Order: sequence, then C-alpha cells, then structure tokens
Amino acid sequence: MRHKIAGKRLSRNSGARTALRRILVKQLFEHERIRTTRAKAEAIRGQAEKLITLAKRGNAVEEVSAKVHSRRLAAARLNDPVIVKKLFDEIAPRFAERNGGYTRMTKLGPREGDRAEMVLLELVE
Repeated sequence: MRHKIAGKRLSRNSGARTALRRILVKQLFEHERIRTTRAKAEAIRGQAEKLITLAKRGNAVEEVSAKVHSRRLAAARLNDPVIVKKLFDEIAPRFAERNGGYTRMTKLGPREGDRAEMVLLELVE
C-alpha cells in the first residue's frame, strides 16, 4: 500500500523521475506550453506553480539577500541559469496580481501509438 507517500512514480526509479520532472518544468518555462501525458503533467504542475510563487515572492522583497536566496533556490531546482532569469524577469511579473492557478491543462485526446491520454500544459496568459 502507498499510504502517505507523496508524488507519482511514473514507472521510473528515483533518479530518472527527478530528471524527467526537472526537464519538463524547464521546457514548460522555456516554451510556455508543452504537450505531454496527463500523468506527467499532473506530476509537474505543482512544482512549476511553486517555482512561479517563489519567483513572485523573490521579486516582491526589497532586501537584496532575500532576492539572491530565492534565485538560488530556483537555480537548485532548475539547473539552468537562462531559465531562472526568464522565470524571474519575464514569467513572475506577469502573475504579480494573480493568486495561484498559473497553469492550464487542456485535454487533447489519446495518443495514436499507445492510447495514452495527452494534454497541453500551458502558462495562463
């Protein structure tokens, strides 16, 4: 039984699962929309929204050390300085007045090869 175990396993070991989530979140922030399976989208949606909230709070703080700290936390999760810069400078200011719900999941129907349910995960405008 998987009682009180957080997160979806996605049929991968822990290292592959971490890498997959990191790549999908980076692609979401880079392209602002990705087409993926429903299970993968549900697995990364919360992580992406938390990173946007982190960036919003980091931009709102006056103290320089707090801004640097929030950027370092985001960089530790994304491992790409270009994406971190885009997250803090372009994406977070767009959602400054919004209290959550930064992503939208639109169903696209089943994939041809294996009938996996596909979705379009995108940042809300």
